[in-house]
Amino acid sequence: MSDPAGVIKFLHVIENLKRTKRTGWVDHKVDGPESIADHMHRMGVMALLIPDNSTVSKTKCIKMAIVHDLAEAIAGDITPHSGVSKEEKFRLESEAMDEMVQLLGGSPEAEEIRSLWREYEEAQSEEALLVKDLDKFEMIVQAVEYEKREGRRLDTFFKSTEGKFRHPIVKQWVEKLYEDRMSAPNP
Repeated sequence: MSDPAGVIKFLHVIENLKRTKRTGWVDHKVDGPESIADHMHRMGVMALLIPDNSTVSKTKCIKMAIVHDLAEAIAGDITPHSGVSKEEKFRLESEAMDEMVQLLGGSPEAEEIRSLWREYEEAQSEEALLVKDLDKFEMIVQAVEYEKREGRRLDTFFKSTEGKFRHPIVKQWVEKLYEDRMSAPNP
């Protein structure tokens, strides 16, 4: 069990996720962009909507969705357009995770958070691959919502995910989202 003082410090650190707006939306000058925490929360709900089956652990997917961007509380929201290499991004986020685990005293719960984050980053397990799909899907769902609200197209976000979804359920959701987007009045 983590020391209560470390838990409180950790919670104050991850509060940054509630205040930090997602870089892609800020760069595209979206009015009132979602925070990192907003994004992670909806991903957790999306994971909850995946039917139970023998190939993935829904519980693990939910946990992974809610921790996958925790390191951004310290490292910031580094996008592919931030001018930071993948290796440097991983290094910064890995150091952030180490700092968080240290705040939590290296407890089993802290190690579980680090393990889930690392599994997501390595994208080798079925759960990690599914959560990677949810990450991209949540982004384009949000893009559709901004398009409707702001009356403009955000095609860049759709182009960056084209052909990259692999989980059959998420593919169905993507297909329906595209269908709805195409039938909506063009901004």
